[in-house]
Amino acid sequence: MFTRSEGNVAETEGPAVPERLLITRTTADDGSCVVALAGEVDLDGSAHLRDILLSCPATAPGTVVDLRDVTFMDSSGINALITAHQAAQAGGTRLRLAAPQEAVLRVLQLVGVDTLIPCYPTLEAALAAC
Repeated sequence: MFTRSEGNVAETEGPAVPERLLITRTTADDGSCVVALAGEVDLDGSAHLRDILLSCPATAPGTVVDLRDVTFMDSSGINALITAHQAAQAGGTRLRLAAPQEAVLRVLQLVGVDTLIPCYPTLEAALAAC
């Protein structure tokens, strides 16, 4: 499910992958796009995740992916993050990762994504870096 919230208005689309991946997009006070994920980021939901990340406004100071509720991420999820990072750089903005659980952080570190895309321990720290 994708939920977009700006101010007091929220839009909800159908499920990305029923009961496996919830994607919520909101706008932070500074205008940054915040994409919160919950569940498993795998082949079934990674294309939808990529599309959501790429749809963040180019005028936003940055995009933060909140990973605190992600329990699993495979290479397709990593690829979605890298694609979004490259698009953000090309557009003159930034992508940041926030609050990954230990298992997800380990995957990010094993493939070196944490050296490509800055990773912060909390959502607040990631937003402050945008």
